[in-house]
Amino acid sequence: MRVFPKLPILLIATSAMALTACQSRDQRRQELAYVERPVEQLYNQAASELDKRDYDQAVLLFNEVERQHPYSEWARRSMVMTAFAHYQSRNYDEAISGAQRYLALHPGGSEAEYAYYLIAASHFDQITDVGRDQGTTERARDALMDVIRRFPDSQYARDSQVKLDMVRDQLAGKEMTVGRWYLRNNQTLSAINRFRTVVKTYDTTSHAPEALHRLVEAYLTLGLRDQALAVGSTLGYNYPDSDWYQMSYRLLTNEGLDPEALDGETRRTLLQRIIPGGK
Repeated sequence: MRVFPKLPILLIATSAMALTACQSRDQRRQELAYVERPVEQLYNQAASELDKRDYDQAVLLFNEVERQHPYSEWARRSMVMTAFAHYQSRNYDEAISGAQRYLALHPGGSEAEYAYYLIAASHFDQITDVGRDQGTTERARDALMDVIRRFPDSQYARDSQVKLDMVRDQLAGKEMTVGRWYLRNNQTLSAINRFRTVVKTYDTTSHAPEALHRLVEAYLTLGLRDQALAVGSTLGYNYPDSDWYQMSYRLLTNEGLDPEALDGETRRTLLQRIIPGGK
């Protein structure tokens, strides 16, 4: 019997965060005329169409495998490959529903980890810029974490972790965008809440240094000198060579505060009071 091919892993590009979903096709796909064929022949033909990037035809043929040989291992495999073909043609909703259908019927199947990964990748590729609603980003985060939690040692978990880091950076960017808007419009307490979220929840992202600097600005605006000093000291400890620290250092020293004078224990104690759970 033919050996099943290895399921493809979806490689990412660092510029892929702004991808948008293509619109679904207006016409419903037709079923192929029923001509009974051996299962391997059907599956191989479907795989060949997939290789040629004729995704519509590949979907029809994978569906035909299911229709003619519904209880075979090839049919189970075809369900996942149908979802993958939809993904490749950027029919993300159909890719997600196809993968979910597989998981509903075969939760313990050998292709389950790939089905979970396809769901996560389909959400991930629909992420838009930080100026828009981040519901899709949050769904991508949850689905990626699901892959990592369920299959921690798989190749899909490794790729999901890379994607998850990008997703977390996106969510932090959204918090920063909103926080800056509040700061510009003198809604300082609301801005502080946004920047604190970045420091506490997204501390490993590229936005953490700016979030700490914005907190220094906000606390000084409110006259909360101890808080500004503690945050500025934390910024200097973690990102001593960053431009954000240089700006915070100037702000603090202009107020007669020295962020480098705090010892580590005092800095950590003050920061825990300001941002419980922060690092």
